[in-house]
Formats: sequence, C-alpha cells, structure tokens
Amino acid sequence: MVIDPPEEYRGTSVQVCGLWPWAAGSGTPMAGVPMGRHLMTGATVCCDPISWFQRAGLIANPSMFVLGKPGLGKSTVVRHMATGLAGYGVMPMVLGDLKPDYVDLIAALGGQVIPLGPGRGHLNILDPGEAMTASRRLVGKARDELVADAHARRLQATLAMLTIVLGVAPEARETLILNRALRLLDERGPEVPVLGDLLQVIQDAPAELRTVALDRGDENRYRDVTERLVIGLSSLMGGGVLGDTFARPTSAPMAMDRPVVYDVSAIGEDARELQAAALLATWSNGFSTVNVAGALADAGLEPQRHYFLVLDEIWRALGSGAGMVDRVNALTRLNRNFGVGQAMATHTMSDLEALADPADRAKARGFVERAGIVVCGGLPAAEMPLLNSAVRMSRAEQQMLISWQDPPAWDSRTGRQAEPPGRGKFLIKVGGRPGIPTQVVLTRTEVAMNVNDTDKKWHTRSRIGRRGQDAA
Repeated sequence: MVIDPPEEYRGTSVQVCGLWPWAAGSGTPMAGVPMGRHLMTGATVCCDPISWFQRAGLIANPSMFVLGKPGLGKSTVVRHMATGLAGYGVMPMVLGDLKPDYVDLIAALGGQVIPLGPGRGHLNILDPGEAMTASRRLVGKARDELVADAHARRLQATLAMLTIVLGVAPEARETLILNRALRLLDERGPEVPVLGDLLQVIQDAPAELRTVALDRGDENRYRDVTERLVIGLSSLMGGGVLGDTFARPTSAPMAMDRPVVYDVSAIGEDARELQAAALLATWSNGFSTVNVAGALADAGLEPQRHYFLVLDEIWRALGSGAGMVDRVNALTRLNRNFGVGQAMATHTMSDLEALADPADRAKARGFVERAGIVVCGGLPAAEMPLLNSAVRMSRAEQQMLISWQDPPAWDSRTGRQAEPPGRGKFLIKVGGRPGIPTQVVLTRTEVAMNVNDTDKKWHTRSRIGRRGQDAA
C-alpha cells in the first residue's frame, strides 16, 4: 500500500493555530537571507550574520567563519549570502579576490571592481583615503578619533608589509620610529605621502626621529638602528618581491556607497608574499573606508550604511611571516562596529594550525572561536579534533561533515563524474547549539547571472581543445 505524504503549508502562529494538532514548529530561524532547505525536515533555512545579530538576536557579534574543502561550494555560500544582503541594502565589500570568485557578482550588482597587482593597479598603503577629507567635515572628538584611526591603520599596514619583506616583525623601537615618521609626514603638508617619502624622512634623520631612536647623539648609531627599516622600505618601493604595487599613488579610490571588490587574481600562486601583502592592504583600506562612513553617519552628514566584509583565503596572509597573525588581528579589532558584518573563509582548521608559532596558532583559532556563526562544509576526519577544539560538535555532526567530503562517484552512463555528495551541503553552528544541516539552494536569478561558475577558464580551454580536435 502506498500512502501519499500530506501537503505542507507554511504560515505564522496566528494563521495556523486553529489547525491543532496538525501544526508543527519548523525549528529553523526565519530571519536573514534564505539559504535553502533543512536536510532533515525540509524547512526553509535563513541565515546571515547581520540579520542574526541585528534582528534575531541569535549571536553576540555579526561575524561568520566558513570552512570547507575546495569544490564543495564554500565561496558559493558567501556569494549567495552577499547577494541576499545586497537585496536588504547591505553593501558587499570583498577585500581581495584571488581567483577571482566575486568579481562577476560585484559587477552584476553594479559595484566597483578595482584591479590590483603588477601592471594592473596600485594601492598606496600610506593613503588615508577618505579619512582626511571626512575629518574636515567633523569637529571635536569625532574628528580626533577618525584621524587617529587612519593613522593607526596606516601604521599597521606598513608594519605588516615590512614583516613580509623582512621575514620578521619590526622591533618596538622600529615601530616607534615609523610611528613618529608618519606623524612628521602628516605635519608637513596636505599632499598624500608615499613610501618613498617615508623612507626619505627616516634617512634625513630629523631630531625627532633621532630622539625616538635613542641614538645618544651618535649619527652612526642612528643609522644602525634604522638600517633594517631602510632595507625594508627600499624593498617595498620596487626592489623586492612586492614590486611597487604599494609604493605609488592609489589607482582607484574605493567608494563608500557601492559594493566593491579588489581583484587581485593577476597575482600568481608563486607570488605568495605579494598575495599576502595585497590581502592585508585591501583589508586595511576596506576597514578604513567603513570607519569613515560610520563616523559621517554618526554625525548626521551621511546616511547610515551597512557593509558585509568578505575576507577570503586568510590562510595565505597568516602564513606569510612571523607576527602576521597579530597584524590581521589588529586590523580586524580596530574596526569600530558601524553596522558591519564580517565573513572569514579558509579551507580547513589545519590551515590555521600550520603556523609555526604556538601563540600564533592559538590566536588564529580565536578567529573561529569568536565568530558568531561557523559554517562548515565537507571536512576530512583528521580535522574533527581541531574543529571540535574551537566549536563543539556532536559525533553525529562530525560524521555528517566527514561524509560530505567523500569523492564523487563515476557515472558510467554519461562517462563523467557525478556531482560530489557534499556539494552545497553545510552545517550552520552557533556556539554549542545543535547545528542546522542545510542544502543551499540558488535562486533562478543567481543561476541566470552565472556568477557562481569559478571554472570558466577550464570551459574555455575545453572548447579550444574540441575545436583543435575537430580541425585535426
């Protein structure tokens, strides 16, 4: 005997209360971007860090960390969420797109695509962006805070770049010298300085810097103290692995009122130091722009804007040199919460555990532990102890994640691999609460936009290959 399943309808508690006992709660949040269906119940699942923080009060901070093996839809989840948030009026801001995974989406949303890399574009890490212009519209404490924030971000970005080219973080005295040199540049005039100006100030050895350097009246001692800074800054100006990408005037200033993506896909996989530097520079610039927008909104000079910041492939930056975890931590913690949601993404917890310094590993795990939402795709069994140390997982949840990373089966009928069993499947975790297993469902509009195909180059090569075979 076959019994047809009953039809299901969704309604509010006011509408369906008279249907007792045939009503049941869905058990999934209905606030946020519609993500797809609950794998067990078929209920609609809605999720995004801004809505869960602002509207639903489900999380303590509007942040998300995404983990998942390549090819299972990790970037698609973030793009889908960014698309939905754009419909709510939240502007996606992708700070460093390496593949690129987000360029097509931002272009389709009418946003700003900023190319960055050798021969494509420059980002001056000493450029305060809109901060100085905005500060002239502010007064009192608001103005002082914005100027101080811009200074701190430029200093952190410079220290991060020097860490990459030198392979070691600048010492405390070197940091003091850089800090004072930047202030001297700001005091000298309205022109936006570049790294060459910073290097020149240090080489000129003004009295203010010699005092900070504690050279005790000995110029040779000053030269010894600043030697490493001079070498590092010279490398950043074009003589090192980073070229002059960050030493020339900014090619395209970032807008505050549009979605934006920094396209750094022209930087090759072999240029790891340049990739990490590009990510850090764009992250710093993005956070600075958000702070400017927030300060102007607080003063009633601009409308309140909400942003969804995407920080993808963070493992590249974290593993590029000693002290980089502290730099990334400083960049993110300097964000004054102006209605901003944040998404960090990497492949596995092992990416974070690969750091050489135990202290750095602990701090990197903190990125996951502090996230309001952790979204996990398919992961290998070896990841479970590491993941469970940051986010409590039941045995059933761990087995679910492990099953999703299984390789796809071979379809003998078509002669091709079937779709991987874990593609589009994700577990949404908030603290120690039971996770929400979800099958992400793309809308017809997203499919028509064709912004989720990250293998376009392979398709192009396949067509060329077929034409070549046909010609043969």
